[in-house]
Amino acid sequence: MDAPLPADTPSARRPPGRVGSAVAGLAGGLLAMVLLWFYWEQILSVLFVGGLVAGGVGLYVRHRREIARAHEAELRAREAELRELAHLEQVDVMSGDAFEDLTARLLERDGFLDVAVVGRSRDRGIDVLATAPDGRELAVQCKRQAKPVGADRVRNLIGAVHSSYAGRVGVLVTNNTFTAQAREEAGKAEPGRLFLVGRDDLARWMDGGPFPL
Repeated sequence: MDAPLPADTPSARRPPGRVGSAVAGLAGGLLAMVLLWFYWEQILSVLFVGGLVAGGVGLYVRHRREIARAHEAELRAREAELRELAHLEQVDVMSGDAFEDLTARLLERDGFLDVAVVGRSRDRGIDVLATAPDGRELAVQCKRQAKPVGADRVRNLIGAVHSSYAGRVGVLVTNNTFTAQAREEAGKAEPGRLFLVGRDDLARWMDGGPFPL
């Protein structure tokens, strides 16, 4: 039978790696306790400030999300209201001011920029100003009326554009139709500088079609 190994033989000793790990862990723990003892106020301050920053960032992100949701809800409500109004039977009974507002909202829906209702200022017969997505600037006259639009209205629009809005494209929008004389008068304008949007065009536009430029 083999004799037992002496207690101090290498096989009976604890592995040096384990001893080193234990010592390092103990030293690290003691160092952490010492640092915590001497710098606990600073450590608590850092943790407190970090918590405030994290909480502030969280509140800001939540606030921005709430704003975005509110904006989306407002847009959906405006779109629903616009769909409700954008029907010829509604247009035929609304006021002139309401028709101007509707025209402006339809332009905004289609991505026109700088849309402004100016008709209430009696700005030489121009009711809405806007900039098309392709950069063309428009001067829009809105005529909600019970009879066809005559040549005098077209001449008024041409005069208003030339005198106050030179360089803009003139557009006349109506819930009715245009007389033959009105279309003849519009045909005298420089190509691409004057557009007539009659009842059928308006119906298609309100139904989601493109603005007839």
